[in-house]
Amino acid sequence: MPQFKPLNYKIRLEPDLINFKFTGSVEIRGEAPQPVEEIALNMLEIAIWNCQVRQNDAWVSCPFLVDPPHEEVRIKLPHAMAGDITIGIDYQGHINDKMAGFYRSQYVNQGATRYMAVTQFEESDARRAFPCCDHPARKATFDIEMDVDPELTAISNGAVQAEEPLPNGKKRVKFEQTPKMSTYLVFFGVGEFVSVTDPRDARVRVVTLPDMQPHAQRGLEFGRQTLEFSEAYYGIAYPLPKLDLIAVPDFAFGAMENWGAVTFRENLLLYYPDRTSKAGEERICEVIAHEIAHQWFGNLVTPSDWQYLWLNESFATYFGFGVVDHYYPQWHTWDQFLQGHTATALARDALHATFPIEIPGGEHVIINASTAPLVYSKGGSILRQIEGYLGPAHFKKGLRHYLKTHEYGCAASHHLCEALEEVSEQPVTALMKSWIEQPGFPLVEVRREGATLILTQKRFTCLANDSEQIWLVPLKIRLFADSGESRLITFLLDSRRQTVEIAADTVAYKVNDGQTGFFHVKYSDFEDLAAIGRKVRSQKLPSADRWGLANDLFALVRSGDASWADYLKFLAYYENEDAFLPLTGIAQNLYRGYLILDGQGREAIVALAQPWLERILARIGYEPRSDESHTTSILRDQLIWQAAVYGSQPVVAFAQGQFEALCRGQSINPDIMRSVLQVGALGGGSETFGWLEQRLESSAIEHERLNILTALGCFRDPAQIAASQHYVLQAVPARNKFIPVVAMASNPYAIPLLWDWYVSHLQEIEQFHPTLYERVVAAIIPVAGLAQGDPLSAFFEDYLQKKDKARDVIQLSLEKLEINRRMRERGSLSFGDRR
Repeated sequence: MPQFKPLNYKIRLEPDLINFKFTGSVEIRGEAPQPVEEIALNMLEIAIWNCQVRQNDAWVSCPFLVDPPHEEVRIKLPHAMAGDITIGIDYQGHINDKMAGFYRSQYVNQGATRYMAVTQFEESDARRAFPCCDHPARKATFDIEMDVDPELTAISNGAVQAEEPLPNGKKRVKFEQTPKMSTYLVFFGVGEFVSVTDPRDARVRVVTLPDMQPHAQRGLEFGRQTLEFSEAYYGIAYPLPKLDLIAVPDFAFGAMENWGAVTFRENLLLYYPDRTSKAGEERICEVIAHEIAHQWFGNLVTPSDWQYLWLNESFATYFGFGVVDHYYPQWHTWDQFLQGHTATALARDALHATFPIEIPGGEHVIINASTAPLVYSKGGSILRQIEGYLGPAHFKKGLRHYLKTHEYGCAASHHLCEALEEVSEQPVTALMKSWIEQPGFPLVEVRREGATLILTQKRFTCLANDSEQIWLVPLKIRLFADSGESRLITFLLDSRRQTVEIAADTVAYKVNDGQTGFFHVKYSDFEDLAAIGRKVRSQKLPSADRWGLANDLFALVRSGDASWADYLKFLAYYENEDAFLPLTGIAQNLYRGYLILDGQGREAIVALAQPWLERILARIGYEPRSDESHTTSILRDQLIWQAAVYGSQPVVAFAQGQFEALCRGQSINPDIMRSVLQVGALGGGSETFGWLEQRLESSAIEHERLNILTALGCFRDPAQIAASQHYVLQAVPARNKFIPVVAMASNPYAIPLLWDWYVSHLQEIEQFHPTLYERVVAAIIPVAGLAQGDPLSAFFEDYLQKKDKARDVIQLSLEKLEINRRMRERGSLSFGDRR
C-alpha cells in the first residue's frame, strides 16, 4: 500500500505561448496511514523551485532531492508525519513539441502561425506538467486554475466556475472540481478555441480552431447520440456537467479520453461533406464512440495497474463498433471489425514474440505497435467471443454490475470475470483466465469419422512451437443436412481432444459459426473443406463465415500447414462472391502474397487477382453511386489501387482520367479520392510530385492531407520515391511523417528503396515520436528485409545491444520477416520457380 495517498490536487498554471514555458504551483492534500519522513512524487522535465508542507496553518520549507533516473522528487518532511498532509510545490516547465505532457500545437489563422498548448498524459506523462503520484490507482480530485491572455480560451476537465481579470492584464480561469480520477486523465489547454454546443444536450460541445465550427456538426450529433446510448446501456449517468470533444492539429495518437475534455486528431472529429469519404465518416463515429465508452471504462472504473489496461481499451474498442452498429446497422460495422481488428489480432498473436492481453509489467506498460493489437484488437475480439457465449442480456447485466460495484475506484481482471460469472452462472472466470492470462490462441483441428467429429486444439503460431497450452474454447458448429436444413451445436472445448456426435445425414459442417471465436480452424480432410466450400459458392453461409474460411486457410499458408496452391484453388468457390467482408479479406490476402512472393509466385497472384478485381469493379462500377451500400464505397477505394498495381489497364485508365480532372481543378467523389491520388502518383513524375506537394501545403483539411501523404508513398519512379523520402524528413509535420513511409512499404516499387533510406537517415528517423517510429520500423522490416538477408538481422542484433529503442517492435518485425521469407520459399516450390 502506498505510504502517501493523494486526495486532492490544487493546480495553478500560467502558460507562455511566446517562449513556450509555463510556471506552476500545486498543493497536494493527502493522507499517510503511518508516519512518513519523506514523500516521493513523480516528475519529469520540470524544474522545482520550492517545496513546503503545511503545519499549524503555516507553510514550512522542506529540502528535496530530484532523482531523474527514477523520474522522482523526494521531499524531506520536518519530522515524521501521519494523517492529513498537504504539500506545496512551485515549479517551471517547458511547453514542448513532443506531443507528450504539456505541449504546443501549431496552426495557421488568418495567414499567421499560431500556437495552442494542450496535454497528453497517458500513460505516464502527467509528471511532465505537475509533480504527482502518476499511477492509475492513485486517484484524487483536481481543482485547476489557469492564468491566460484575455483573448484566449482555457479548457480543462471541469466546467468553468469563474473568470476574473488579473492586475498583469491576464485573466484567471477557475474550473469546477473533477470527480475522483487518475492523473493520466487530467487535461488543460489554452488557445484560440471556439465551441459549438449540441442543441438537444447542452453537455456536449465540439471545440475547434476558428472557422472550423461548420465542420463540427457531424461529430457533435454523434457525440450526443453516443452519450445517450452509453447512459442507457451502462445504467449509470455521465457524472460531469460537460463533455468537450476537442480537435487538436498536432496529435500523435487518434484520440485521448481525458474525462470531460476528449482530444482528437482533426480528421477524427471534423467532417467535410465534399471531402470526407464514407470510410472517414465511419471512422469519425467509431473513434467518438470509443472515447465516450472510456468515460465509463477507464475513467469511472480505472485499472488498478497498467497490466489491466485491457479493461479500458478492449471495451472502448468493442463499444466503438457496437454503438456505430446500433445507430447505423446498414454500415455493417461488425464486418469491418472482423477484418480490421480480429484478423489483425490473430496475425499479431500468431507470433512467438507476443504477450497475454493482461500484459506483464505493471508499472510501465506502453501502448505501441507491439501491444496495441493485443490490448485493443484481441481484447475487443475476446469480448465479442464472451458476449457470443453468454448472450447479450447476461453480458450487459454483468457489465452494469461491474461498473456499479467499482465506480470511482479501481479494478483488476478478476473483478470483471466475477461480475459476469455472478449474473450468468457460467464458468466465466476459468474461461477468461485462459484467454487473458496466457499468450496466443488455439488452432482447432477437426476431422470427421462417420457420425463423429474429432476436435483437437494446439497453440497456433506461424513458426513451429512446442507449446502445451490449452484454452477453454466456446465452440459453435453449424451442421448442414442433405435436405438443405441446418442446425447449430454449441459446447466448450475444454481439453486437448474432444469428440462430438453429429447426424449421419450431415453433408457439411462449419466450425466457428458466425466467427465469434478467436481461433483458427483447420479441416484435416480437404474433402470436408470442399464440402463447406460448396456452401460458400451457393452462398448458403453468411458473409462472416465465408470470410472466416478463407482467412483461416490463408493463416495456414502463413504457417506452412497449407500450400499456396491449396489457397488459390479454394478461392474458386468465391468466383461470384459479392459481399464486402470476404471480398476485402481475400483481396488483402492476395495483395500481401503479391508483395511477398517473387517470380512465378507473383505472376500466379496477378493471373488470378487482376481479372477477379476487374470483374468486381465492373459489377459495382468505377464511380460511386448515391444509392450504393456503405461498404461498396469503402471496397472500391481499396480495389482500385490494388488492381492498378497488378497492371489493370481499364482501372489505370479510369483512375488516371480522374486524377487529370483533379489536376485541372475539377472535383471528384471523396470515396475514390485516395485511390485516384495513389494511381496518379503511381504513373506520375516530377510534375505530379509538385502538384501533390502544392495541394498538401495549401489544404486546411486533415482528411485530405492524409490522402495526399499516402499518395506520396505510391510512386513507381525511383526519383520521385527518393523525393518523397526526402520530403518526409524535411517538410511533413511530425504527427504524419510515418504515413508516406507505411504507404511505401505496401508499394512494390518503393520497397527495394526503403532499407538503404532507413539506414542512411537513421538518426533523423529515430527522432520521430516513439509510437510513430515504431510504425515505421514495423512497416519496413518485414518486406524490405526480404532482399537483405542476414545483414539486416545482424544490423538489428547490434542495434538492440546498443539501444533499447523499439525493442519489442523490432523483435516481432524480425519474426514477421522470417515468416515472409519462408512463405516466399514455399511459393517458389509451389509454383515451380527454381531461380
